Amino acid sequence: MSTEASGQGHGLGHGRGLVGRPLALSPSRAADFKQCPLLYRYRAIDRFPETPTQAQTRGTVVHAALENLFDLPAELRTRESAEFLVEGAWAAMCEADPSLGAILDGDDDKFVEKAIKLIGNYYRLENPTAFTPESVEEHVEIESDDVLMRGFIDRIDVAPTGEIRIVDYKTGRAPGEGYEAKALFQMKFYALAILRIRGVVPHRLQLMYLSDGQVLSYTPDRDELERFGRTLSAIWQAIREAVASGDFRPRRSALCRMCEHKSRCPEFGGEIPEYPGPPPGFVA
Repeated sequence: MSTEASGQGHGLGHGRGLVGRPLALSPSRAADFKQCPLLYRYRAIDRFPETPTQAQTRGTVVHAALENLFDLPAELRTRESAEFLVEGAWAAMCEADPSLGAILDGDDDKFVEKAIKLIGNYYRLENPTAFTPESVEEHVEIESDDVLMRGFIDRIDVAPTGEIRIVDYKTGRAPGEGYEAKALFQMKFYALAILRIRGVVPHRLQLMYLSDGQVLSYTPDRDELERFGRTLSAIWQAIREAVASGDFRPRRSALCRMCEHKSRCPEFGGEIPEYPGPPPGFVA
């Protein structure tokens, strides 16, 4: 999942312009701005709540189970343990937010079965009893080239020889040919953050797609990450200009069909709400 808390999700993001941490760039917010600046505003500035889909909720459950799995001693990280953790993660989420059950239309058993199937696919990709990661759900936050980068990395592995591997779990299917670069944007973001924090280029970036059991691996180099950093700087500058001016233009695309903000979008006959202004602490 590996992204900053954005105020999205069922029961989250109540009220507009919530006071919180300084505005920062995460992979998901960068993707939002590239897709549609107005979507970025609604998620990062207004923070209107969004109702998660079943697939998104299942992804949260599976990520929680895999995070908790590595809290166990290596010999106990069995598939049976992971399946138990899926059930526990879902129960904990429902206890924290009972309204989540409405997303499933009463079909909790089928929901959990699908999550457990994803866990089974994970075990076909690697054996978690054979290694111990350096960290899971690692929070990263660093200011690099005037860009405040922030997010969470699913897993960081460090080999005995020092090579770093960044791992991200995806509960969907692997991207088709031609879409891999878009999928790797998030991983390059975290690779750059690790380079800035530790001074080391990660040896491997690995996306694990649990729906179809595919793995996308990539080996970055320093020059490539430096170029990527300049790309992030350009995105961040465009965001800062929009935040200062309040000018967030909608950008229509095929992805609009999945957007919950059509009623607030002029592309679909909606009216843009009054701009609440930059978040507290923002300096143009």
